[in-house]
Amino acid sequence: MARYLGFLILLVSISSICVSASIFYPISDAHRSAASEIFTFSGASLEATYEALATSGVLGVVVNADVKTSTCKSLIDTLSSPTTTLKDLFFGLRVNRLLTCELSDADFMAISARIRDSIKSADSLLDFYYSIGSLVDIKGQTSEADVTLENADGIFRSIKALSQSDGKWRYSSNNPESSTYAAGIALETLGGVVYLASSQIDEYLISTVKNDIMKLFDSVEKYDDGAYYFDEKLVDASSHHGPLSASSSVVRGLTTFATVTSANLNLPGDKISGLAKFFLGIGVPGNAKDLYYQIDALACLESNSVLIPLIQSLQSTVISHTRNDKIKVKVTTVLGSAAPALSVKLMQVFSAGSKDASIIDQELTFDSENGIYILEALPESVDVGKYIFVFEIVLHDAEHKKIYATGGRTKVPIFVTGVMQVDNAKIAVLDSDLGSVETQKKLSFDGQNSVSLSANHLQKLRISFQLSTPLGNAFNPHQAFLKLTHETKVEHIFMVGSSGKQFTVVLDFLGLVEKFYYLSGRYEIQLTVGDAVMENSFIQALGHVELDLPEPPEKATRPPPQSVDPLLRYGPRDEITHIFRTPEKLPRQEVSLAFSGLVLLPFIGFLVGLIWLGVNLKSFPTSTVPATFAILFHVGIGAILFLYALFWIKLDLFTTLKALGFLGIFLMFVGHRTLSHIAATSAKLKSA
Repeated sequence: MARYLGFLILLVSISSICVSASIFYPISDAHRSAASEIFTFSGASLEATYEALATSGVLGVVVNADVKTSTCKSLIDTLSSPTTTLKDLFFGLRVNRLLTCELSDADFMAISARIRDSIKSADSLLDFYYSIGSLVDIKGQTSEADVTLENADGIFRSIKALSQSDGKWRYSSNNPESSTYAAGIALETLGGVVYLASSQIDEYLISTVKNDIMKLFDSVEKYDDGAYYFDEKLVDASSHHGPLSASSSVVRGLTTFATVTSANLNLPGDKISGLAKFFLGIGVPGNAKDLYYQIDALACLESNSVLIPLIQSLQSTVISHTRNDKIKVKVTTVLGSAAPALSVKLMQVFSAGSKDASIIDQELTFDSENGIYILEALPESVDVGKYIFVFEIVLHDAEHKKIYATGGRTKVPIFVTGVMQVDNAKIAVLDSDLGSVETQKKLSFDGQNSVSLSANHLQKLRISFQLSTPLGNAFNPHQAFLKLTHETKVEHIFMVGSSGKQFTVVLDFLGLVEKFYYLSGRYEIQLTVGDAVMENSFIQALGHVELDLPEPPEKATRPPPQSVDPLLRYGPRDEITHIFRTPEKLPRQEVSLAFSGLVLLPFIGFLVGLIWLGVNLKSFPTSTVPATFAILFHVGIGAILFLYALFWIKLDLFTTLKALGFLGIFLMFVGHRTLSHIAATSAKLKSA
């Protein structure tokens, strides 16, 4: 076991190979911000808690102290419970490693004994994964618990039996479908078996796993930009893993197995660099699971014994020829750590869309203060436009070639911009028959132009200018057109043709009278020249021309109706001032009170009449059931009166009639029972 001592720090747990990279710089501030927003610890499962803690550790995000207090309290209860599942034990121990909760050696020994028993009955890849991973975590947290595997060869063979001929793994012997994600889990588990073995594993078994890894990498897929990734076919929608999770699992398993076994896998450096490009090319994932997979895989690539990928990044891919901008290249690891001693060379440059490349082989100057490589001057053949620059990293130390993956030659798109030179700009009115210049004026695109011309339908208008790049070469912009706008807002657009550096547009008004709808009058002239690499693109008003066109014939096409200004159609309307009716004159307060008294007078007379007649409650039923019906009868009468009041205030006729129908039926029933009881009582009194 002495040969494993060099990896002891890395192997505190299988996952510590990856998440111990918290000393490295985060790949970007955007990832740190995303981690702070996405990860939540309240009510999270142990798996989600571990992923949040591990990712935050790599990115350097500080976790609130309250999280440790609340998590440790529930974690200790979970790990101490005999009914806790293997999965919860696995993630619980990983959380404990990150938070260092107060677990005693006795607790670790009890957990270790339980897990060792579970290994004997394990029959699936996940059972082995959770069990072996838990023992590795325990070994990293205490030295008192016995976690060695006496039958390591047998366990290794049981896991290896689930492998397939294409390098993928099955989850169990009962499941014939293979999975790339399961291959990563299997490699990580086998690394744990080697780490916990009481004696050295058979080298033949190690070599067979190496062959499986090579076969697995034969199935890796590639994007056009050089990014490599692992994917798998959809077997079970509920447990399907996409390219991100599958690639992350393989990277973790590969780096774990290679570190523990000191295996020389001889994997192609371009594939290792391609995997790094895949994870970096994702950007910032939008959910916690994907962010964990991304950062976990990058942390594994940051520190591993296979190959550490080096990444080239440019501060800017837009270079100004006019400002003499310099191309600045920075080479780091995937998490932003400094690269070893190396050189960056510009090997080739070719124009986008062209296969002809210029061989450059120019070494960039290293700025040790800022840690960047600078291309002091662009190659002589590079003018404005879109180019592909091909860079290559050359390591100074030959031993570093066994440690770092440079990814070969890297193609980078570069946009070279500049200020175009505009010369010999002229506008002229020509005689249609002879082509002689009748009126000609010079134009300036640096300031304001207020050219005033006049022409008739027998003449022509010509505008010409020369356009060249900062190196004096001809330049053909994406946009070059002339626009004439009549005073009635009718517009006419004409393309400006070119021949080398010369741009010319000639308008023969005799052939354009129908297109101009025979509209005489003033036309504003505007010239537009623009391109993505042209820093001085412009929309220049040149002035106006007064056109004298013949009268239109009877069947001539009329100008199209002009679109209405949206502000006029949908803008604010004039304010409407409402004039309300003058309130009618109200009577005096004394008159209103007297009227209210007259309205209440009949009710007062009704009460007096009741008293005069001697109304009393002597006949009100006294027994329970008849008294209940009598009370309901009076309540029903009150409800009808209240319904009439609601009808007067807010209800409509149909709603009132509907409610009155139900109340009438109810009132008829309870009233009949009440009157029947009174009649029966009265009959008994008379017979007595």
